[in-house]
Amino acid sequence: MTAQAIIEVRGLRNQFGTQVVHDNLDLDLLRGEVLGVVGGSGTGKSVLLRCILGLRRANAGTVRVFGEELLALPAERRSALERRFGVLYQRGALFSSLTVVENIALPLIEHAGLSRDDAEALARVKLALVGLPGDAAEKYPTELSGGMVKRAALGRALALDPDILFLDEPTAGLDPIGAAAFDQLIRTLTDALGLSVFLVTHDLDSLYTLCDRVAVLAQKHVLVADRLEVVAAHPDPWVREYFHGPRGRAAEQAAGHAAGSH
Repeated sequence: MTAQAIIEVRGLRNQFGTQVVHDNLDLDLLRGEVLGVVGGSGTGKSVLLRCILGLRRANAGTVRVFGEELLALPAERRSALERRFGVLYQRGALFSSLTVVENIALPLIEHAGLSRDDAEALARVKLALVGLPGDAAEKYPTELSGGMVKRAALGRALALDPDILFLDEPTAGLDPIGAAAFDQLIRTLTDALGLSVFLVTHDLDSLYTLCDRVAVLAQKHVLVADRLEVVAAHPDPWVREYFHGPRGRAAEQAAGHAAGSH
């Protein structure tokens, strides 16, 4: 039985003035999978993400999430669907004037209608879930390390128990040890919570650690979307350089060692 597509992008076209970023782009996210999206700079990874989240209206084509076209829905229905999304933005996007626990409690108060006390109690559970120590709760984002900011932002993304987790360059700015730990956390949470994950990344280690399938954006569309070994064998020059250059080989070897040690 094939898994159900919970995001369906069809015939997407995105254009800024005369510059066409996407033309006739098709892509699916299947229920329960981790899909990695990669591509060179200028291939519109973030633009695609914004279209799926309903933050940008494409010039043509459709985006359906859970079978519904987000931008065609009445506000209340759209809002209910969006509550099933958790988004981790590249720089965390935490509110600097709020403590960590207040940041995570905010969506619970705003969207789930919880009292402040209940929201903060649940926020502390989310903090534990993402591996932050209890004393991080009362700190402000500026008092945290880069890795802790990412974890706090992940806690907020998980606040409303989403079905789909969107990750935009989640390991950007982390050192290799911090990035590996964060990848492992995402893998553990994905399995434990039954999440479907849409991951925009350039980090090869993340692809090898996390992804069930990888989609490559090139030439204004999805060049290939398949299991990693199939994608890595694609003849396209950018794909070859990306997967078979020195960093690609190192990531592949590291993944092989990790698989062998389990």
